[in-house]
Amino acid sequence: MNRASLEKRPDEVAAMFDDVAPRYDVVNDVLSMGQTRRWRRIVVDAVGAEPGQRVLDLAAGTGTSSEPYADAGIDVVACDFSLGMLKVGKRRRPDIAFVAGDATNLPFADDSFDASTISFGLRNVNEPKKALAEMLRVTRPGGRLVIAEFSQPTVALWRTTYTEYLMRALPAIARKVSSNPDAYVYLAESIRAWPNQDELAGWLAEAGWQDVEYRNLNGGIVAVHRATKAPAAPGEEPLRPGQVRLRRTSAAA
Repeated sequence: MNRASLEKRPDEVAAMFDDVAPRYDVVNDVLSMGQTRRWRRIVVDAVGAEPGQRVLDLAAGTGTSSEPYADAGIDVVACDFSLGMLKVGKRRRPDIAFVAGDATNLPFADDSFDASTISFGLRNVNEPKKALAEMLRVTRPGGRLVIAEFSQPTVALWRTTYTEYLMRALPAIARKVSSNPDAYVYLAESIRAWPNQDELAGWLAEAGWQDVEYRNLNGGIVAVHRATKAPAAPGEEPLRPGQVRLRRTSAAA
């Protein structure tokens, strides 16, 4: 099957990304008119990781979003469910740890990371609320979450123009530059069906994240959500960067 449905069967979505992996980053740059690089810089700044800390970059694809952390001496784990994406990334950046994993059942211990982040991937998870709970589980107490995702423009006229671009122009451009244009029809449809900024913020709070806030980029085309995990309980020694606490939290139940 070349085009994944909006029901998001994991095997179909993974196969779709496997198929577009070789030219994925180039096509993204074309379709976003070069904005993806700016969005990535904003996410890295929001994560605010320092050398010696450990960051989970979920839905990392070919690892383009992971590279700034590795280049800064930060221990980053690039996790994705598309083996094709991981293969391309590992070939290009053998110094980065690429791990195959399901966002709804992450292969990491509790409290493993100082920060977790996912850029333009939560929308492709079949159970995004479960993924938010899993990221909470693997992030240490007091740690950070940063999500970048396509959202809804805040101005009605701009929202109409953007929707026209998604449903008409984007697939047409993809037919010229992508090996699997149907994947980008799915992309457009999944963006249109995704909840708005406030609804996603509500999901974060529901999953147990605290201090939830978001920043609109490009008039709301993209929103960057930030949140923190509650600090350690009274009497519980805080983790140092890189330490792991082997226990499960109620948020992962």
